Amino acid sequence: RALIRLVRTPEGIQIDPTGKLPGRGAYLHENRACWQNALKKDTLARALKTKLTPEDRERLEAFMNSLPME
Repeated sequence: RALIRLVRTPEGIQIDPTGKLPGRGAYLHENRACWQNALKKDTLARALKTKLTPEDRERLEAFMNSLPME
């Protein structure tokens, strides 16, 4: 299955389609339910050892809404 890498950068949380950006990374499945759980329970923030800013959350939710439900 395909996983999507997210990486913590000085500019905020970025989606890393190449999987090669430097920084602390985390992986999520490419379905919306996985992203909803990660954002709702702050497990993504814990995995990246950071706090999600409102801008990060908005960007990630916009990407999440483009993913299939299952």
